[in-house]
Amino acid sequence: MRVFSISPGGVVESSGLPTQLPEQGHVWIACTRQELHEQLASFQAMLQTLCGLQLVDLHVSDLLNVQLPSRFDYTSQYDLLVFRRLATAVVNTSVNGNEAMPPKLHKRGGPPILKRIDTNPVGFAVFERVLLTVHPTDCAARDVYASRLLQSGASDIRTATSRLPASPADLMLRLVNQMVDGFLELRRELTRQLDHWQAELLNPRTRFNNWAALLEARLALHQLDEICDDQSAAVQDWIEVVKTWPEASDPAAQREHDLLLVRSRDLLEHIERVVHHVRRLEQSAETAVQMHFNAQSNRTNEIMRTLTVLTAIFMPLNLIAGIFGMNFDFIPLLHHSAGFWWAMGSMTLIAVALTLYFWRKRYLERSSGR
Repeated sequence: MRVFSISPGGVVESSGLPTQLPEQGHVWIACTRQELHEQLASFQAMLQTLCGLQLVDLHVSDLLNVQLPSRFDYTSQYDLLVFRRLATAVVNTSVNGNEAMPPKLHKRGGPPILKRIDTNPVGFAVFERVLLTVHPTDCAARDVYASRLLQSGASDIRTATSRLPASPADLMLRLVNQMVDGFLELRRELTRQLDHWQAELLNPRTRFNNWAALLEARLALHQLDEICDDQSAAVQDWIEVVKTWPEASDPAAQREHDLLLVRSRDLLEHIERVVHHVRRLEQSAETAVQMHFNAQSNRTNEIMRTLTVLTAIFMPLNLIAGIFGMNFDFIPLLHHSAGFWWAMGSMTLIAVALTLYFWRKRYLERSSGR
């Protein structure tokens, strides 16, 4: 568990639960699901002391649920956002200490990039001056942003204020935006892998046999699309709630409200970029598979056309050979000394004539792609 007191004067980290709010600023309490499950009474008492209310039981269940998709809910006193981020470990820890698998995504085969699409939910309870975040064990997103926050608080006092989050809602949006950046970075490796597969699928000199990995990639892209859709819906619901907040009484508070809307719309735009790119990759993979089978079908048709032409060339030759192979005593040229050469010459002439005819008709034309 990590606790940060954020004020215009800087950032102070403490190890225990806070007993009072700072004179100015807000408090960020970052804990794991295991800690929230084991110390739920202490957390509820702390929220009662700092905010005058406690988390609703259903919201506590949402924060502890490792299977919950991205969603948003609110009360008259606080807002709740559950946002799925990219997992950093193969195995996660559930609230009872046992290993739990995220739904549908573990034990995936194929290239290593597919194993990085596993996700874990992170919960945000946003109060007026308190932000409670619930993370999986060893959450890299929390630690990375905490380091950045401490560096910003330790910088020059004249610039630190502009870098620090102005409210718990602003801090939540910055954390969520960092998680979405992970999805944006994932696009490059997915694109590189799918481009490699497309090159193999469309190369006529190679025989593609990695169908299991390609199927897993398509399923992973579809799953990622669903995850991003849930994220987009949750952020959109958050934006609608922020729009309903009462107008601020002073310009500074109104500017803070406007900045929240700007950050929220920017976050939504980032998620939509991920959704658009994932869908484009799905379409590209589907198109590459269709082009592969079309190319294979076209190649099969060309082979069958060549074999048909060769059969048509040799049919009259077989006919001549069959006629001269009949068991008759009197067949023209059969007992003639030059009969063999006359038969061979006529067969060669017929074969050359048919070959030229079919070549002229482009039945024996060589494909330019081979």
